[in-house]
Amino acid sequence: MTAINAFSVDLEEGFHSSTFAARYPPDRWDALPSRVEPETRLLLELLAKHGQRATFFVLGWVAERHPALVREVVAAGHEIATHGHLHRLVYDLGPDAFRTDLRRSKVAIEQATGQPVKGHRAASFSITARSLWALDILADEGITWDSSVYPVRHHRYGIPDSPLVPHRRGRIIELPIATLTLGSLRVGVGGGAYLRFMPRPLWLGAVGRVARSRPLTLYVHPWECDPDQPRLEGSALARLRQYGGQRTTLPKLDAVLRSRRFGTFGELARSVDA
Repeated sequence: MTAINAFSVDLEEGFHSSTFAARYPPDRWDALPSRVEPETRLLLELLAKHGQRATFFVLGWVAERHPALVREVVAAGHEIATHGHLHRLVYDLGPDAFRTDLRRSKVAIEQATGQPVKGHRAASFSITARSLWALDILADEGITWDSSVYPVRHHRYGIPDSPLVPHRRGRIIELPIATLTLGSLRVGVGGGAYLRFMPRPLWLGAVGRVARSRPLTLYVHPWECDPDQPRLEGSALARLRQYGGQRTTLPKLDAVLRSRRFGTFGELARSVDA
């Protein structure tokens, strides 16, 4: 397998975060202020600055409301994949609702771009041991690769003993996010809170250790780059998890994009059987 690093963006609004799912269900979303367009353009500008390509996992809900933004991402040379439609956890949906949500997202994205969707990432990496049935549904619906199985232990996601490297799971190629092993502990350093809360030298060192032995796979959400966004209501812990460290996101990404070459998750998937 060729060692291709891959960078990704989960294209969604801040209010789509699973952290606030109970307080902000889909029927409230249209009434909330949208920030996804300026946030996404910050990332497009950063990627263009370094001549890097990425995969944008687009929420179908966003594609329906911001089709021009999705086309802008494609015009900039990036790959488009699906992030589902309503950012629902796969194991909460069940097989039938998951298939419906997937199909709806594909229609919205393909209508916006005119391109077939071949890649998928579940909301909050929610393909776990109890929802592995989703991989067969993905294959049935024309998806060839996925990035939803996180090889860590977490209260919301993860399969702790899953391979750390890109691999086949039946008919689907699975592309896990960068995970650092520290003895028997696995730490998912490829994005999210680890990216935002770890000091920059420590985070860059962690992803550098991963890159020495396997492809480096990273992710970010546009809302993680927007420290001035309106704050959602929630507990102090929820707000810390959502907003903490956001001023550090772009500088850290700037450093890693300057130091390494990245491609798309689709390119990485095609290298698995090469």
